[in-house]
Amino acid sequence: MEEISNHRTLDFLSGGGEMGERIRNLNWNKNPLGNPENWDSNLKTCVRIMLTSPQPMFIWWGDELINIYNDAYRDVLGRKHPAMLGVTGRIVWAEIWDELWKRGKTVFEKNEGTFDDALLLIVKRNDYEEETYFKFSYNPIPGTKKVTEGLLCISTEETSRIFNERALDTLRKLGAIIYTEKSLDIIYRNVAEALATNDKDFPFALIYKITGETNIVTVAASTGIDKSQNIFPDTIDLTKPSPITQDFCEAFRENKIVVSEIKTEDITLPMGGWQISPKQFIHLPISPAGGTQPYCIISAALNPYRTFDDKYLQFCQLIADRVSIEINKMLALEIEAKRAEALAEIDRAKIIFFSNISHEFRTPLTLMLSPLEEILNQKKNNLNETEKQNIEIAHRNSMRLLKLVNTLLDFSNIEKGRQKAAFSLVDIVSLTKNLAANFRAIIEKAGMELVVKADTINQPVYVDMQMWEKIVFNLLSNAFKYTLKGKITVEISAENNFAVLKVKDTGVGIPESELPKMFERFHRIENVAGRTYEGTGIGLSLIKEMVKLHHGEISVDSELNKGSVFTVKIPFGNEHLSEYQLWRTESIVNEITSDIYLAEIETLLETENKEVVEIIAVKEKNILPTVLVADDNADMRKHISTILSGNFNVITANHGIEALHSIKRTLPNLVLSDIWMPEMDGIDLLKEIRRDKATASIPVILLTARAGEDSKVAGWEMGADDYM
Repeated sequence: MEEISNHRTLDFLSGGGEMGERIRNLNWNKNPLGNPENWDSNLKTCVRIMLTSPQPMFIWWGDELINIYNDAYRDVLGRKHPAMLGVTGRIVWAEIWDELWKRGKTVFEKNEGTFDDALLLIVKRNDYEEETYFKFSYNPIPGTKKVTEGLLCISTEETSRIFNERALDTLRKLGAIIYTEKSLDIIYRNVAEALATNDKDFPFALIYKITGETNIVTVAASTGIDKSQNIFPDTIDLTKPSPITQDFCEAFRENKIVVSEIKTEDITLPMGGWQISPKQFIHLPISPAGGTQPYCIISAALNPYRTFDDKYLQFCQLIADRVSIEINKMLALEIEAKRAEALAEIDRAKIIFFSNISHEFRTPLTLMLSPLEEILNQKKNNLNETEKQNIEIAHRNSMRLLKLVNTLLDFSNIEKGRQKAAFSLVDIVSLTKNLAANFRAIIEKAGMELVVKADTINQPVYVDMQMWEKIVFNLLSNAFKYTLKGKITVEISAENNFAVLKVKDTGVGIPESELPKMFERFHRIENVAGRTYEGTGIGLSLIKEMVKLHHGEISVDSELNKGSVFTVKIPFGNEHLSEYQLWRTESIVNEITSDIYLAEIETLLETENKEVVEIIAVKEKNILPTVLVADDNADMRKHISTILSGNFNVITANHGIEALHSIKRTLPNLVLSDIWMPEMDGIDLLKEIRRDKATASIPVILLTARAGEDSKVAGWEMGADDYM
């Protein structure tokens, strides 16, 4: 349209940016609207409002629906700008006119406004058909000739928002897939199902996976397409690309995204959410982190109404990254599951071994214990003191071995789920007091005090008496091992709905960092002062499992150098127990259990002072080499002393610190030290001996129950003269 060279400045057309200038310069005399000076006053007002607004707006005026718009509306028109100024709306939006005029008729014929939120419109504003979304309202403009002579449209383009929401929804669905499946094929099918929910951006898709042959890929999953429509074969040989598959092969070979045109018109392809077939494919490699060869390739048709721009590319890349990350996680979980299964299999084998070996040990142990007990119980056995002492040592350590075997058997039964509890109604107070009384003599012999505090408990308590016995004995035994002076207190009382057992001691205590691990299997605290370092590390773990079988709970509180409190809670009544677990009569406490525990802890009583005095006295009479034996097991100390006593003066120590004190009093010619001891172990003792010039040259031989060349090498590396 021609522009008029001499125009008057009209107030309502002042300003308005580019469109204000264009409206002022347009030759309106050749337009149905005529000279702007003569425009309807309402039209002038609306034009003024429109030109000064940052909101995209246009006006259609009169029967010809002449189009006038502002600067903000230029992006909506795309390449149609600026030719659409002063043109009928029927031409401006010819491709979507039917959809728009449905609303326009309402305005002009009914004098009513309309509103649409994110209406899909396929427009051709940039020389191609394009998916767009708009929120807009059509508002009537009154005129002097008609009730409604014009239409004011206020619009907002929502296309980017809809695209972003659709992309996020697709990524969310991909993220919601359960990637714990053990089959990649299942994962690929789940990915295809997630892509199927976005058939606008991906009208159809195929997922190709690598087969056993690295150059062959096959379809693992697909969506929106069947074989009759597929332009790609089910199997592709990457070494023999065809005109159709060459871009696919490039994507696989280069491990990069490739977009290709669909070059065939012989097949009608699926259209997904549209009414036309797609025109482009994207080949999307899914690769491991840092990998050069993809797991698979997603070949998907692209939206025919959307330009493949940077945002579209970024969306596709996010899909590849999401699927890649999740597949990597799934494969990691699979590796972890296999590792866990292997460990579980080892664990099962170990438990079976424990069970079998425990049963096998019990028979020879019984055959050892019976003759030993028979000899010891004979009134006239003609044994001298040394022979009697040796038999007592053999009997004590056989009982200790029986305790270890029984513990392993209980442990393996619980692990296999075979440990069955037989609960009976008991007087928990009397039972616990009687069990604790077994330890009184030995605790008092050690110069300590046993205190038993018992409240009256009227509520019914059901326990497996064999297990309760082991719970009480184990906690008392542990308290004795780690309490060198003071007292051990056993309390039994009622708290809320529980019978509560507390075993308190004034012992060495437990470091705060170790408390959470106290009931873990095989956990042991290193370098803690106590009567011995010996133990399997499964005692407390086993007790915890027995408490759990009672539907109870166990806990520990402790403070270093002040003592510990172990608390066991057992619920009242039998509602938590099944009928087959209940016994009408009380079980009989196994008396041999207390003998086993007492025999073990009796060896922990201190006898060193007497030994040292006797040996020093011998040394004064005999000029013999002196050997220091450091071991926390009293029977082992006596055994080694007996072997060496004919040719050496022997000094004994219960742990490393005691050994250092003995060395200061009497410099030995040789040190024989166990590695695992309380307070100071054999390694630290060796370091202290080597650090002092006065003792650095003393030969040190480390003793351990471990066997094998590796252990010997380790001992020599520690600086020992030998390792036995």
